[in-house]
Amino acid sequence: MSALPAADGRRARGDATRRLVARAAADIATTHGLDGITVGGLSASTGVSKSGILTVFGNREAIQLAAVAEARRVYIDVVIRPALSSQPGTARLDALLDSWSAYLRAEVFPGGCFVTATSVEFGHRTGPVADAVRNLKREWLDLLENEFSVAGSPDPAEDAFRVDAYLCAGNSRRELFGTDDGLEWARALAGGVVQRYRQV
Repeated sequence: MSALPAADGRRARGDATRRLVARAAADIATTHGLDGITVGGLSASTGVSKSGILTVFGNREAIQLAAVAEARRVYIDVVIRPALSSQPGTARLDALLDSWSAYLRAEVFPGGCFVTATSVEFGHRTGPVADAVRNLKREWLDLLENEFSVAGSPDPAEDAFRVDAYLCAGNSRRELFGTDDGLEWARALAGGVVQRYRQV
């Protein structure tokens, strides 16, 4: 029986290490790409030994997958969940645009939007990491399409594409030039797509 607390302690430490390293990996992915994640770099940024990281994750692909999972958790908490209290349709779409803009302004990730950065990096790839990146993007687009459908859009997929394109452009502009001009334009232009379905 005395071994149980020690085992629980090891598990808790392993979980804490996993969360710390996964978040650091997600941060790195927005500035250097998922391919820029290295065990040495993570060790330097987190203070966790290389052997400690590999004990928890096993290999670099597992770390990359954990980075995507952590970014998904953050995206849900920061962008999506705040909008769910709004009515489905145009109100929720507006709330999503507001929370997405706030997510970038708050610099939740050092390199801007994780979804945008990794979608470009893994666009032509296959494998578990590419699938995870693709699924993350698909979830976002599905959410937008569903809300546009509720709003009465005759082509929810096209409207979701327009909104996503504006937001991706706003993110790229902000990261390249370090100003919020592109972000403000993206919010206004994406809002214009939503505005077409607002009840008068």
